Amino acid sequence: MAITRDKKQTLVAELTDLLTNAKGTAFAHYAGLTVSDLQDLRKAAREAGVVIKVVKNRLVRVALAEVKTYKDTETTPLVGQLVYAISADDEVAPAQVLNTFSKQNPSLVLAGGFSGEGALLSAEDVKSLAGLPSKNQLIAEVVAQLLSPVHDTVNALSGNLHGLLDGIEAKATN
Repeated sequence: MAITRDKKQTLVAELTDLLTNAKGTAFAHYAGLTVSDLQDLRKAAREAGVVIKVVKNRLVRVALAEVKTYKDTETTPLVGQLVYAISADDEVAPAQVLNTFSKQNPSLVLAGGFSGEGALLSAEDVKSLAGLPSKNQLIAEVVAQLLSPVHDTVNALSGNLHGLLDGIEAKATN
């Protein structure tokens, strides 16, 4: 069933808005997935703050051309049935969502992506990106590293205090 011109314009406007604010985009071939599989993918993506779109590649090309960042980006890899994962918050999340889902569903094959700066990413780049920790994980690791000396100092001082208190208690009971 063909979609109307108005519906196409609405889809392009929605995609343009998503891509304008996108920090990361990944896309994958989804031929062979069932509707239930796609619903599971959408659910996993929603939990990660990622938007999943299944749109004709021609409409995606039109939307990319309207976004200043992606105006000169190569679009030749946009062929076949593709599902697009877009995140406005995290550069790594779209790649991680698609990569994780592809491990459970071999019918989903990573095809590439776009960086927030407008660069085209290969499937290997997207897989590498998916292996990185998320932004929140990195922040937590940095905070843990910064607090490590504080925890070490507190533990050392509390050990000395416990020893002192044990000595005083032993002296008091004698």
